[in-house]
Amino acid sequence: MEKNITDFSGKWKMKSSENFEELLKAMGVNMFLRKIAVAAASSPAVEITQQGENLSIKTSTSVRTTQISFTVGQSFNENTVDGRPCTSVPTWETDSKIRCEQTLQKGEGPKTSWTREVTNDGEMILTMTAGDVVCTRVYERE
Repeated sequence: MEKNITDFSGKWKMKSSENFEELLKAMGVNMFLRKIAVAAASSPAVEITQQGENLSIKTSTSVRTTQISFTVGQSFNENTVDGRPCTSVPTWETDSKIRCEQTLQKGEGPKTSWTREVTNDGEMILTMTAGDVVCTRVYERE
């Protein structure tokens, strides 16, 4: 059965961010690295290409560019926000929201996950969770 799924494709720019530093803190990132990460991530450019359930998400900041590609429903390898390798399983939470649970490949750490959702007014909301800390970032299409 074909789902009427949302198209995430496009170039997105961030318009707000809440709790990003708190998220890094919850993951055990030290203050020095947190300050660099927060500065670097203050204006990320996100480019998403999507064909059906296959998505490729490229995030560019002043410090580095990361790219992940995945098929919803199939596990893939990526890194947590603080750079630790994890196995992620993306699923459709709703027709317009992807949830991705992350499992660290080694070591200990808080449970992490992210969701991306396109709202009715065309914004994309990215939430990242570490333990009980939730970071919310709102993007708009360029």
